[in-house]
Amino acid sequence: MNKAVIELIEVWLFEFLKGVARFFLHPLVYFSVVVSLLIGFYRVKKERQSFHIRVYDIFHELRSLFSSGIIVGLVISVITVGLGIVLPFSSIAVIGIVTILLSFSLRIRWLSPAYTIGLSFFVMIFLPQLSLPSSLWETMVADFKATSLVALSLVLALLLLAEGFLIIMSGYKGTSPQKMKGKRGLPVGVHIAQKLWMVPIFFLMPGSGITSTFEWWPVFQLQGKEYALFLVPFTIGFQHKVLSMLPIETVKNVGRRVIVHGLLLVALAVAGIWYPVLAIAAASFAIVGRELISLQHRFMDDSQPFFYTKKDRGLLVLGVIPKSPADKMALQIGEVITKVNNISVNTVDDFYLALQKNRAFCKLEIVDTNGELRFSQRALYDGEHHELGILFVHDEKKWETEAV
Repeated sequence: MNKAVIELIEVWLFEFLKGVARFFLHPLVYFSVVVSLLIGFYRVKKERQSFHIRVYDIFHELRSLFSSGIIVGLVISVITVGLGIVLPFSSIAVIGIVTILLSFSLRIRWLSPAYTIGLSFFVMIFLPQLSLPSSLWETMVADFKATSLVALSLVLALLLLAEGFLIIMSGYKGTSPQKMKGKRGLPVGVHIAQKLWMVPIFFLMPGSGITSTFEWWPVFQLQGKEYALFLVPFTIGFQHKVLSMLPIETVKNVGRRVIVHGLLLVALAVAGIWYPVLAIAAASFAIVGRELISLQHRFMDDSQPFFYTKKDRGLLVLGVIPKSPADKMALQIGEVITKVNNISVNTVDDFYLALQKNRAFCKLEIVDTNGELRFSQRALYDGEHHELGILFVHDEKKWETEAV
């Protein structure tokens, strides 16, 4: 290996490490942590309103913030750096500001790349039309004009693909069970799938734009031009209410549709190389298409019978508290408990009384989600949850009592 190659590797390795360090200078990293904690706080509040107990702690959303998204971000980084996609500093700042503004609603579905980058796309088109007497504003306008709309639409498409894969991989995990009134005023269960992922992606940034604002900022040269390597945080949010199916079924279905949507956007973005107007069409299609996916699943869910309702025979498992006896007995959402200690149960009171027959041991007869009968048994110990840690949809009498 000759000296020139070694020096090039050293430059890129050093720039990679600096790019990672710059990641922690981005305010969106810390803002996303705060948003995830706020989402966890309000989720716990709603769970306590439904069951007088929380299912997951307040850090549940925070734990998934930096998990799966890192790997996805590295994969996309290979594409962005390999293609030499350059995003000016001001363009990255606009995306961060739009993301933060949409976060204030605490409706994390608005943090889909379709909305955060799609809206930023049009902000960068229309802002240069304004004229403000400021050198900083002139620098920002120059950055906006230097931003390749084709490259930005490709980034949008890649992040939508990332959203789809993340939804399929983990969007259905750890959904929050809650209760609501059905169409006839009777209690029904609902699962809220909500995830917030941080996807860090490497981009090249023009060094001249950086040093004009921050003279001390280190840059490197590539083919005679100055660049800085930035690890930019992108926040992806997903939120979906599940009424008529198991969470894993409906959430994965949404994820597959988002991936198809992303593939169509990739095709439009690539075609934009020859027909630049298609880049604008891609950004518009991203927003409209993502909203149609959400609306379609919402209407489909509302048009079908409620899944989490009181059954004529047995008790449907609406939720399982983590690390509880029920969790250790591998009870699953959507299963129906028909007998406890060989006693048939149809109400929560029946269930509790059957458990008292044997405080040291519990045997359950269960109909699983495929309609097949199975059994689960376990010794019970002092200090464990007195109802095994299973959440049910209460019967009508209890619902009316709680609603008063």
